[in-house]
Amino acid sequence: MVNLRALSSDDVKYFYNWINDDEAIKYSLTVFQRLQSDLDIDKWFSKLLNDSGLCLGIEAVDTGKLIGYAGICSISDINMSGEYYIFIGDKCYWNKGIGSYVTGEIINRGFTEYKLNRIMLTVSDINGAGVKAYEKAGFRSEGIMREACYRDGAFHDKLVMSVLRSEWIDN
Repeated sequence: MVNLRALSSDDVKYFYNWINDDEAIKYSLTVFQRLQSDLDIDKWFSKLLNDSGLCLGIEAVDTGKLIGYAGICSISDINMSGEYYIFIGDKCYWNKGIGSYVTGEIINRGFTEYKLNRIMLTVSDINGAGVKAYEKAGFRSEGIMREACYRDGAFHDKLVMSVLRSEWIDN
C-alpha cells in the first residue's frame, strides 16, 4: 500500500496543505503550530532535508503521491538511541494500518541499519489512537511529562515511550 523513500525538495508542496489543516497537525510537531506561510514551511523543510537522522517519505503505491513522512531524529551514536516520529498528512490514508506498518519498518531500520539500542517517542496522552498504536508496535510507557503540550486551549500530559533492541529482536 505504501513505499518508504527519500524525500526530495519537490515534496514540500504536499506539506503546504497538511500543515494548514488543524486536524492533521493537532498532535504533531509543535513547530507545525507556528508555521504561518509557505516560506516558513520551505525553511523548515529545507532543514528537514539536511537533518542527519533517518527521514523517509511515505508514498502511496496506488497514486505515487507523498502522504506523510517518518523517521528517527536526535540519533546519538554514543548512546545508540534516537527519537521516532511519524506524520501522515493525507487524511484519506488515516485508519488504514499504514502508521503501524511504517512504524515497524522505521524501528526495524533503526535497530538493524543504525545499530540503535533504544528508540523513544513522546505522544500526547489525549491521542488515544496514537498511544494504542505505539503500544501495539512494542513501545512501553516510561513516564509522563506533565502538562507538556498545549492544544485546544488546555495543557495535556505527554507520555514518554520507548522500545529496546532486545525487546524488538525477541518479538
